[in-house]
Amino acid sequence: MDTMDDLLIVTTGGTIDKIYFDAKSDYQVGDPQIGRILSALGVAFRFHVIPLLRKDSLFIDGSDRELMRATIAAQAERCVLVTHGTDSMVETAKVLRTIPDKTIVLTGALNPARFEGSDAEFNIGCAVGAVQSLPPGAYIAMNGRIWDPAKVRKNVEANRFEAAG
Repeated sequence: MDTMDDLLIVTTGGTIDKIYFDAKSDYQVGDPQIGRILSALGVAFRFHVIPLLRKDSLFIDGSDRELMRATIAAQAERCVLVTHGTDSMVETAKVLRTIPDKTIVLTGALNPARFEGSDAEFNIGCAVGAVQSLPPGAYIAMNGRIWDPAKVRKNVEANRFEAAG
């Protein structure tokens, strides 16, 4: 297996980058947090962040997914991490898996990265491990597991990802 020297990161918004102004109701999607997190952790690879969208994933549509697909396909890096809101992450992963010769891992957070106790750093760590270990395709890294997008769903009531079916 080749060593991952360069990681492409595409940010699309979602809870991982949200800033709340009151008790979890009034918010905006802020600057991407992943670059700050990876720099603080002192990772041993180069990364390039493309801040593509700043949307709650409930508002990501087909044209946004096509923009993601085209942007990722046009980049040289073979390892790609996408930060994405959890509500429509599965739909986006199904579109991105059509890109050949790239390993793409989508991750996000159920609580904003700025919150103490957020799952953001854990999920990013899982995604970084997965993106350099898995064969080409698209995957979801959430809740400590790596998921095939065809076999996972978000359980909104339990606020976690689980096997579909």
